[in-house]
Amino acid sequence: MSAQPVDPFPEPPRTPDDVAAALPPAQRMEFYREIGTATEETISGVLRRWRLRIRLYQTPDPGERMLREHQDGTRPGLPATAALRTATEARGR
Repeated sequence: MSAQPVDPFPEPPRTPDDVAAALPPAQRMEFYREIGTATEETISGVLRRWRLRIRLYQTPDPGERMLREHQDGTRPGLPATAALRTATEARGR
């Protein structure tokens, strides 16, 4: 059995009703308002913009993730104090 890759960004919904269903309730009415006032020329842009927003809503806040990694001690890189100490020592040589 082979492992299947996990797509972090599955294909977003394509129809207006599917887009609305994937949105948080607070955003749904704004979406319907924009779709209702869109013209034949602008409706695809409205759908595309809201499909991108769905990805943002489904993606965890990077700031929250970075804070959690920092608190857990799993954040990659040096702490700022260590980086400053290294830079200060290098300058003093």
